[in-house]
Amino acid sequence: MNRRKRLSDSIADDIMSMIMIEKRFCPGDKLPNEIELSEELNISRTTLREAIRILVTNGILEIERGRGTFVKEDLDISNTVPSFQELSNEKINAKDLYEMRLIFEPEAAYYATLRASDPELKRILEYGKQIEEKIKLNQDRTEVEQKFHKAIAKATHNEFMDKLMPVIFEAIDKGVTLSEKNELVAKDTINDHKMIIEFMQARNPEGARSAMKIHILRALKDLGIE
Repeated sequence: MNRRKRLSDSIADDIMSMIMIEKRFCPGDKLPNEIELSEELNISRTTLREAIRILVTNGILEIERGRGTFVKEDLDISNTVPSFQELSNEKINAKDLYEMRLIFEPEAAYYATLRASDPELKRILEYGKQIEEKIKLNQDRTEVEQKFHKAIAKATHNEFMDKLMPVIFEAIDKGVTLSEKNELVAKDTINDHKMIIEFMQARNPEGARSAMKIHILRALKDLGIE
């Protein structure tokens, strides 16, 4: 029961992030139906219902009988983590963004490996597979890259990591844009993500930390960011 409660809280945070940070759903928008959203999040429909109930209680979502679940019309999304949101909206160069990732993400991988639940590890693995498919098909992978790194940050169970996500998303967006012109980066991304996931699955936090650091340093080198 406690694990389910923790998972439903985490999923509620994920949906909040879709609204507040990713801007995937705006006030008044309808959420995907229960089957679609539970499949996307790799969770049971029961857990999804619990997460939605949390967000309804907190005034984020509202359920309209016979119509579905909607983001509340009067929801103010302008005040979301303002200091970091402002930073993410500034014109930041790629070097600064990647240095920021180098500071935070190896440690996030370390703690996520220690603390992730089995369902959280499963989601990280699934996003890693989706990234590989997108790269092989030469499709835009920005959204799934964000989900992969967000899932790792989420698995740290450190609430402050959520506040860093707008900046991390900015860094990932920049990296994907730059790597589209560099086949070596795409190839290395697949191999690096596999290495990160293997260490996480083995519950080897030091290995996961090193793999994430190697991943970011290699991207800096491949992209010629100095």
